[in-house]
Amino acid sequence: MSAVVLLHAFPLDHRMWDGVTDTIAAAGWQVFAPDLRGCGEAPSWDGIEPSLTVCADDVIAMLDRYGIDKAVIGGCSLGGYITMELLRRAPERVAAAVFIDTKASADTEEAGANRLRVADSVTTAGTTEAFWRAMLPNVVGATTHEQRPEVVETVRGMMADSTPAGVAALQIAMSRRPDSTDAITEFRGPVLSIRGDEDSVASERDHQDLVDYSMDAVHVTLAGVGHLAPVEAPAQTAEAIIEFLTKVRRASC
Repeated sequence: MSAVVLLHAFPLDHRMWDGVTDTIAAAGWQVFAPDLRGCGEAPSWDGIEPSLTVCADDVIAMLDRYGIDKAVIGGCSLGGYITMELLRRAPERVAAAVFIDTKASADTEEAGANRLRVADSVTTAGTTEAFWRAMLPNVVGATTHEQRPEVVETVRGMMADSTPAGVAALQIAMSRRPDSTDAITEFRGPVLSIRGDEDSVASERDHQDLVDYSMDAVHVTLAGVGHLAPVEAPAQTAEAIIEFLTKVRRASC
């Protein structure tokens, strides 16, 4: 087992891992960072009912395509939700899990309703611009806004490339996701939790819950980082993942 699958946040694409993947590959791992359905170069949602199970099945299909029985699977935000869905659907395919700036809880009624309003608004407007402009200040940390404007521009560019159909489908899918506490509690493999200390979306309590639910968990906090650690602090994120992967590799020997 030497494969790592990294699943991106919403509404970004695989490019959010550009500062991470080469470093992990140089440590001797086969790294996959696919676009999730409706994002980047991935297939659209045309004719498919939005659900994170579809995204999880896409990941399983990718593993099958490359002949990979088991992989370390992780994700940031939305990518974390899909990792949890994989723990429900095919835990035997997950050697270890990485959760970055994410949470196990389902949406509250209010949050779910807001996702559906966003889905309606981007579909009606035919553009995602108003949506991502409102979202951008909340997902990038204050320190990044102040000190790393080029990172903010990178995130803005990925958000601007999102499509109304992709954003709407994933908002609907996320609004329907169940609580993942049981899936994490029942998972027997090691878990890595990474959170930026300026993350206003996934709280410190959310990540403490992930650690508490897990049988074997390690937590890393990144200072001066918001909701998108792999983009805001790629070197630190890669370092934390590689240290964790070294532990996973030793345990599997």
